[in-house]
Formats: sequence, C-alpha cells, structure tokens
Amino acid sequence: MTTLNRLVLWNIDHTLVDVGRITRDAYADAFQRTIGRPLVRLPPTPGRTESEIIFETLAFNDVVTTDDHLPALMTALAASFAARRADLKSHGRVLAGAREAVTALSRLPDTAQSVLTGSIQPNAVLKVTELGLADRLDLEVGGYENGVYSKAALLELARTRAGEKHGVRYPETATVFIADSPRDVQAAHIARSAIIAVATGSATEAELRGAGADVVLATLADTDAVVRAVLELTGR
Repeated sequence: MTTLNRLVLWNIDHTLVDVGRITRDAYADAFQRTIGRPLVRLPPTPGRTESEIIFETLAFNDVVTTDDHLPALMTALAASFAARRADLKSHGRVLAGAREAVTALSRLPDTAQSVLTGSIQPNAVLKVTELGLADRLDLEVGGYENGVYSKAALLELARTRAGEKHGVRYPETATVFIADSPRDVQAAHIARSAIIAVATGSATEAELRGAGADVVLATLADTDAVVRAVLELTGR
C-alpha cells in the first residue's frame, strides 16, 4: 500500500467554491416540494452541517418538525441539486487561487487531500466535480453530512477513512483543515487538528484570528503561502 502521512481536508462552500445562488434555489425547491409551501427564510449557513441548516430552516419558517422531515428534505435537496447540475458551471465559480492551491498541494510528497464539509455527499461531489476540482481530491475518504455527526466528528471520521484506505495512521499533527468560518475553527480545535482559515466567506480575518485559527489568509490567491502554511503546521 502507498504510504501517505499528511492529510489536508478542504471545506467546500466559500473556501473552494461559491455556489450560493444554486444552493438557495435548491433549498427553495426542496422546501416547496417537501413542505408544500414557499420557503420564506433561509438561516445563515457558514460552518453549519446540512442537518443544522434544515432544522433551522424549518424553525424559521414555522414548521412543526417531525422525524420524517430531515430525511425527506435531504432526499429532496439531493434531487434539487442534481437537477441544477448545469447551473453549477454557469452560475457557480471556483474562488481565487483555490484550483492552484489544490494542485500545488497534490504535488507534495506523502500528502492526501479530501473534503470536510457540512454538505450531504451527493451535493458535495457535484460541486467539486462540476467546477473541475475533483481530480485532485480523494472524495472516497471525505467527511460529509449524514444527519448524525458534528463537523468535529466528521473530521475524525475522514482521518480514519483515509488511514484505512492508505494503510497508515494520520495523527492530529499530520492533519490540516482549510476552511472559512469560526465554527470550522472550533471543529478543528475539538478534533485537535491544525486549521488554516481563509477570509473568503462571511467572517473577517480578525474574527478568524479571534476564533483561534492557526493561520489566517485573506484568500487562497498566494499559492506559496498556502503550501508554506501546510508544511509548517505539519512540521515539515
């Protein structure tokens, strides 16, 4: 088996890509088809898992939640995203420097890359595939929303999956999470992993520093800075 001993996990939305318009449209469609009336208000999404967003959406729109709502809305959301596959290319975009950063890290020896996201797996895979990032990411071992785990637990799960696939153990010191929200910083802290925070979402650099990110970058545009940060945080 190939020996890989550094793991880089990428948040997707507002770190690698911006597909906000498609997400809003998909949520509105899924809500209408599942609940039977128009979506009025969508809650804040940065750093949240799909289940958190769905439960808050139901609350914000005065829906009395039952056990059936979460699986039904997740199924509808996957269908709504799949129906908008073409829109991801026409209305979504890869954020500045993201493609170059993923490519540069893929060239580092002993390094695996995947995703750690609050999105359900079908939608996460669609986002990075349609926007041309999937070939550098091992999507089999990623951490995805499944209605049960927090992002911190998903980080641990991704590390375990990667270790099992590559036949090595990825300790906390060999794992770096790259994301854009204070909630992601908190998840990394709970999982005892290093985090590089980029101010490409709704949080400012000051807010990300205040949350305790190990490294804060304005964007991913400086590829050398991203690579340098990963190397330094993993002690290489």
